[in-house]
Amino acid sequence: MSEPIAQPGRDPDADLPEDVMWQGKFVTAKKRGRWEYASRSRGIRAAAIIAIDDQDHVILVSQYRVPLGRICLEIPAGLIGDDDGQSDESAEVAAGRELEEETGYRAARFENLGSFFSSPGMVSESFTLLRAHGLTKVGEGGGTESEDIVVHRIPRSGLAEFVARWRAMGHGVDVRIAMLLASVDLLEGERK
Repeated sequence: MSEPIAQPGRDPDADLPEDVMWQGKFVTAKKRGRWEYASRSRGIRAAAIIAIDDQDHVILVSQYRVPLGRICLEIPAGLIGDDDGQSDESAEVAAGRELEEETGYRAARFENLGSFFSSPGMVSESFTLLRAHGLTKVGEGGGTESEDIVVHRIPRSGLAEFVARWRAMGHGVDVRIAMLLASVDLLEGERK
């Protein structure tokens, strides 16, 4: 039998009313008691994709991120249901669209790895993490007209060195890259 999992108590501000301080098309600033945080407007979520091809290369993207004031290295990702009339879009459908738009790769299937929170002390946004399987190169990628995305195909064995060089150039690195760095051995069994 497994040991019970210890859980913290509720925060004293948890049951206070939530105040909307400001709301835009994509982001809402909120306050509850002493907590200030941001959330996605309209309940929009994100899909984030781990894409590793048959030659054991990780497919990453980079683009300039205005909130950071710099270029950032990321796993492919995008919003779920953000287009008009698509509020019921599934994470898998969004992941397929975003993977192809951003990277030029199409996946034969997606494995849903669950929902995660990127910065839970400051942002309520969640993302569904999906693992793309059976990648086929079908285009150049680069995103939509309003995006300037660069695609990077990095050998998984050289990921740590690539990220170190990227940082040395003064660029940002998305926290989900750390997950990939920590799990290089975790996915090792897939090649066998």
